[in-house]
Amino acid sequence: MLMEGFTRTEIDTSGARIVTMTAGKGPPLLLLHGNPFTHLFWHKFAPRLAQEFTVVATDLRGYGDSSKPPGGERHVNYSFRAMAQDNLEVMEKLGFKTFLCAGHDRGARVLHRMCLDHPERVERAAIMDIIPQHHLLNNITRQWGTFSWHWFFNIQPEPMPEKMMGADPDWFIQKKLAKTKQGLSFFDKDALAEYMRCFRNPETIHAICEDYRATFGVDLEMDTEDFKAGKRVTCPSLILWGATGGVGRNHKPAEIWANYATNIVKAGSVPSGHYLTDEAPEETYAELRAFFKDR
Repeated sequence: MLMEGFTRTEIDTSGARIVTMTAGKGPPLLLLHGNPFTHLFWHKFAPRLAQEFTVVATDLRGYGDSSKPPGGERHVNYSFRAMAQDNLEVMEKLGFKTFLCAGHDRGARVLHRMCLDHPERVERAAIMDIIPQHHLLNNITRQWGTFSWHWFFNIQPEPMPEKMMGADPDWFIQKKLAKTKQGLSFFDKDALAEYMRCFRNPETIHAICEDYRATFGVDLEMDTEDFKAGKRVTCPSLILWGATGGVGRNHKPAEIWANYATNIVKAGSVPSGHYLTDEAPEETYAELRAFFKDR
């Protein structure tokens, strides 16, 4: 009921089986969630977007009920390139060679990589509440390291973080999500229950760790090579962040992203912390709709 009007399918890609939710009509719009969520991250306004767009919301590989392939050498199967390839293939199998895309958190990093690897496929990109990991990992500060401690925890060698998170997954996920004074109050109880159900799966926890491990290795190497070569996001872009979240408080997103994207249509914030779609759904919906309608 949280994604009313959507049809659930499972689409096989060359590397994974991806849970895919589709609804609506109009220009295709792909929605990519972050950690530790699923496609339900978009439930508060995805049905409204489907009134004007053909909305496709997926579970990233390793997350939700999508498959969880082995990480492979140097965790390469959980690189943002691999995750982007999944979603490119999903869209192609649905009949969409080019499309609009919005991503949040890990999904925004997948989108960033997709724009670099396949600029001809993404018509417009809404990148939500991240700073490029190339910048972050080359400018580590005590403030960021303290706030984003889970980046360093998740990359520790298997099985330490897996065992620690798996010892009490419900407690861990609630502790991680309750970053604001409101605690968990802005999350729909049914959506939260689904996130917790998925996180109880040890394979999900392992996949999340593999995602972060890849970031510090193969992803950073790709980013470094591309940045030195002058590759940037060239499609029209919306850079959106939560004013009271870590990105808004600890960084200057507009200034930083100007070094990574050449066609920023708008860079601004909504009145929320990290979880824009749950904390400020109306404002986030309005920003996304306006950006994607302006074609």
